[in-house]
Amino acid sequence: MTEIDDIREAYYAKGKTISTIAKEYGKDRKTVRKYIQQEDFNVARPAVKETTKHHKLDPYKDTIDEWLKSDRRMRRKQRHTARRVFSRLASMHEDFPCSYRTVALYVKEKKKEIYGTTGAALPLVHNAGEAQVDFGSADFYEKGTLCRGKYLNLTFPYSNAGYLQVFKGENRECLFEGLRNLFEHLGGVPPRLWFDNASVMVTAILKNGGRTLTDEFLRFKEHYRFEAVFCNPAAGNEKGSVENKVGYHRRNFLVPPPEVGSLREYNPKLLALCESDHQREHYRKEGHIVLLHEEDKNALLPLPSVPFDCSSYEHVRVDAWGKFHLTPHHTYSTAPKYARSRILVQITSDRVIPLDESHRPITVHQRLYGNTKQEAMDWIPYLTQLSRNPGALKYTGIWDMLPDPLKAYLDNLAKDDRKKALGVLAVLSEKDGFERSVASVAEAVSRGVTDLDSLLVLHGYLNQGELRERLDLEGCDLPELPAFSFSVTDYDAMLRRKGAKQC
Repeated sequence: MTEIDDIREAYYAKGKTISTIAKEYGKDRKTVRKYIQQEDFNVARPAVKETTKHHKLDPYKDTIDEWLKSDRRMRRKQRHTARRVFSRLASMHEDFPCSYRTVALYVKEKKKEIYGTTGAALPLVHNAGEAQVDFGSADFYEKGTLCRGKYLNLTFPYSNAGYLQVFKGENRECLFEGLRNLFEHLGGVPPRLWFDNASVMVTAILKNGGRTLTDEFLRFKEHYRFEAVFCNPAAGNEKGSVENKVGYHRRNFLVPPPEVGSLREYNPKLLALCESDHQREHYRKEGHIVLLHEEDKNALLPLPSVPFDCSSYEHVRVDAWGKFHLTPHHTYSTAPKYARSRILVQITSDRVIPLDESHRPITVHQRLYGNTKQEAMDWIPYLTQLSRNPGALKYTGIWDMLPDPLKAYLDNLAKDDRKKALGVLAVLSEKDGFERSVASVAEAVSRGVTDLDSLLVLHGYLNQGELRERLDLEGCDLPELPAFSFSVTDYDAMLRRKGAKQC
């Protein structure tokens, strides 16, 4: 370009002829004329490199294309990777001639064609104290029963410190209760929290990028005074720290599935495990996570003076049997006196509490989860109510709801004895649970026992055996209880004889 510039300057600025310039620069006159007359000095765009044809792969491309196109109907994490495509082809064809590299290049090109080119992810900078929130899925055993659970993850990208809390669902009560537990454990509130666009928080995504938030989430956010930031749809990289932490927590804390007595007791233990995990070195920064996390804690907002009530409250209609539904699948009991009325129900992450007119609990149920039909039944209010009016028992819908052993036992009692029996069953149910009480009644029916005293003795004997088994006491075998029967009439006769002797 320097030589061309000199040639043009000699011609246009100094007025030299083409022949003179050609002699001075040792160029052909045609070349000099071309430089003088040239008008476009733009650099030509580089030619596009021809895509590798992968000729050896040609016979197999239709098969690969079919696999990749069928993947569009599958979950993203269950689609073919290049490695899986290569292994399948190699297993199908003994003399498969292509290397993994050849297959990987073609799969990459084909996926761009099918799904389009994804935008590049920009690295995001998070200040100390900022946190990200997300749910993950994991199973656990509660009292021996397998539960399909969820766990709330909170991570601080600045320090890579993370926490989790396990629940049975991913509803707003679980979200609020989990965050409140974590705020109280930390002793403060992150000034900025990153979320996805879950329906418990976001009702609509606006064209300008704004969000319409639920009233419940707005109240929670204002109560703790944090700023809520929401990721763009399908942009998990914007909260990549918590996305990674979801997998890390599952692999390190939830494998194998934990066995818990109750989540209320287990969740504080998880916080202790998280604190011990912070003794690790940071994966990129100098120093341990626990030291960097101190900077997070120093940036937290103070807790409010009043804890947030994470419960939801709903008015429900109670049916003729004193039951109500929160979902089409889940039924809960109240008490007979509330049949065909409207009541207020308090709902937490793990409990459903119907309330009376003074907002006192009528009973307390474990919250039901899942899509199968389930019923939470507390018999104590029903038994207590019926013990006051046993004559109406068979004329209420409650009679059809009672287990068969209990109906068989009550059928054999006189009215006064039935009244006492219902009262005794209510007391036994409150003490040992309705299932154990019914089991005692079933045993009494099988032995032909009808009087209350014998029922109480039998119930005590059966539960004493369970207690002995739990305490693992050796050498304390109780003898087999023989069948016996003793009626109220026998007691009356005995009392008359005793009274006659005293006279």
